[in-house]
Amino acid sequence: MEIKTAGKLFLCATPIGNLKDMTPRVVETLQAADLIAAEDTRNSIKLLNRFDIHTPMTSYHEYNKVEKAKFLIEQMNMGKDVALITDAGTPAISDPGEVLVRMCHEAGITVTSLPGASACITALTLSGLSTGRFCFEGFLPADKKEKREILEDLQKESRTIILYEAPHRLTRTLDELYEALGDRKLTLCRELTKKFEEVVPTTLAEACAIFRDREPRGEYVLVIEGKSLADFKHEKERDWQSVSIGEHMAIYEEQGIGHKEAMKQVAKDRGISKREVYQYLLK
Repeated sequence: MEIKTAGKLFLCATPIGNLKDMTPRVVETLQAADLIAAEDTRNSIKLLNRFDIHTPMTSYHEYNKVEKAKFLIEQMNMGKDVALITDAGTPAISDPGEVLVRMCHEAGITVTSLPGASACITALTLSGLSTGRFCFEGFLPADKKEKREILEDLQKESRTIILYEAPHRLTRTLDELYEALGDRKLTLCRELTKKFEEVVPTTLAEACAIFRDREPRGEYVLVIEGKSLADFKHEKERDWQSVSIGEHMAIYEEQGIGHKEAMKQVAKDRGISKREVYQYLLK
């Protein structure tokens, strides 16, 4: 008697604009799968037709992600292979696919990813900003309180920041970012991989001015410079300038720190030498 093994979930990256970015491995996997779960079947059918893929499709999106995930896991437990695609780019990145992946892990279903196009990574590499450390925020939330909390966190973020934004919200978002973060280097990326791809290195202040007279068009990726270590240092120094060196010393000594160690820490906090602290205390 043949024992049927469980199927797998394949995360298949699709082009973000240029159809030539579709990898042969993704095409082969979509053709061989038993079922394709797509964010928007009406949109995905055009892509499948272009590559002669006739695998059955089912919808998987934000509003059915939990219930449909249960159905897809049932199919995989019956031995069927399921391929997940999003409208554009890599599934599970700022996408309901993350729920399906998590539920597959919980159910013991094997998940594998077929790498390909991703708007956030494409924009980061084009930005000219630091790529060694970065954070991805996706779309800022519509809820005002949630958005305010995230913007407050981003004020302290030293890594390069990547955000997505729709054209009808871009102007407001740029204004909010400028108000929260001050003027930072910014690279605006639009129509990535398409014929009219646009990459504009600028600043938050300049971008706000640009879109006062220009209507945004297309989906945008915003790559924003993180807060510099020098900014952190200057802020810390400014904070300590509000108290005298004597008061500063008292703060540490009241914590039980010895006089010499307190002098050393005060000098470090204020960006001055220990000699300057000593001379002040002598006075």
